[in-house]
Amino acid sequence: MTRHGYRKAEDLPETLAVFPLTGALLFPRWSLPLNIFEPRYLNMIDDAMSGSRLIGMIQPVSGDKVHPKLAGVGCAGRLTSYSETDDGRYLISLTGICRFRVGQELDVKSPYRQVAPDWAPYAGDLTEPDLSNLPDRSKLASALKKYVASHSMEVDWDAVESAPIETLVHALSAGCPFVPMEKQALLEADTVAARCRALIALLDMDAPGDDSSTLQ
Repeated sequence: MTRHGYRKAEDLPETLAVFPLTGALLFPRWSLPLNIFEPRYLNMIDDAMSGSRLIGMIQPVSGDKVHPKLAGVGCAGRLTSYSETDDGRYLISLTGICRFRVGQELDVKSPYRQVAPDWAPYAGDLTEPDLSNLPDRSKLASALKKYVASHSMEVDWDAVESAPIETLVHALSAGCPFVPMEKQALLEADTVAARCRALIALLDMDAPGDDSSTLQ
């Protein structure tokens, strides 16, 4: 099965508009809702809607608010939901298609930034993932229970037990309050299984000690 008609890396565009946003992760086969209100990004959505409908989500990695350095890897999403509010905002959803490595940032006249993406390292994102060697769901659930014991988080435990494992891994990777570098490591994990193992490790790192009574 292919992702929205993209069968291979060569089917993807050579130029990609990017939206730098700290902490916002988009994964292949994962949906990310966004509220767009800055003029430059409204312009970006207009251009995407009339073009490839692809936007690259990427984290900034410096404190420069005007022109921050971009992380080396992002994920392209296709605009799959779009509506406009009375006050001129766009409410959109991106569906993750394929990760990319930033080949170079382009010198452009558009108000938003654009890059030359290198799709080849993540061409496997365009096909269904191999989920055969994932850690047991029970290991992930156990790590999550310890993690929420030290954070003010509400968890739908029925969903933890029943959601497709890839959906669960992506929901927790995107939703847990990890620092940007940790989220970037989750994005760059080679496979869903590797991402799941990294997620369990991060949950365990920030868990309370064994004397926590909340798990007894």
